[in-house]
Amino acid sequence: MATRIGDVQRNTSETRITCSLNIDGSGTSNIDTGIGFFDHMLISFAKHGLFDLDLKADGDLIVDCHHTVEDTGIVLGTAIKRAIGDKNGIKRYGNAMIPMDESLALCAIDLSGRPYLVFDADFPMERVGYLDTEMVKEFFYAVSYACGMNLHIKMINSGNTHHMIEAIFKAFAKALDEATIFDERIKGALSTKGTL
Repeated sequence: MATRIGDVQRNTSETRITCSLNIDGSGTSNIDTGIGFFDHMLISFAKHGLFDLDLKADGDLIVDCHHTVEDTGIVLGTAIKRAIGDKNGIKRYGNAMIPMDESLALCAIDLSGRPYLVFDADFPMERVGYLDTEMVKEFFYAVSYACGMNLHIKMINSGNTHHMIEAIFKAFAKALDEATIFDERIKGALSTKGTL
């Protein structure tokens, strides 16, 4: 079976982003967004989802981190969509509950082709490193809509803001890994409509 790779390049007046995502990877990554904590989260996403991810973003960080984080979400969501293709034979659904010390995050995914985000997390701190924590929701909104993914994220137990965000990114990685796995019992798309 062919390796599933999504390559995306997006250039605007605010950001220039290139991304290559291998869904069938081993967890290697080369990430540079200019936002250290965000890089750390994307590296964790690749490692725990067993995805190979190369991503370079040059954004207008002199303004703030908004455009870089949001546009990275658009690019990553598009790369996921391209990598999974017609979705024939994949499980479609995935979920994970991940602890990070005192924090516990739940993520559930449906690769339905219909975008929707439910995000239930309140962060105690407004910033971790150079990442504004309100941008975590914006990132996942952009991913879900660019990919056509129904995405639910919920903090079961809150605590340290770093721990909360890291648990969310790891839960997202594990849920996406599960949703994109092939199941030999599934013929075509897992849908009564016959397509996703």
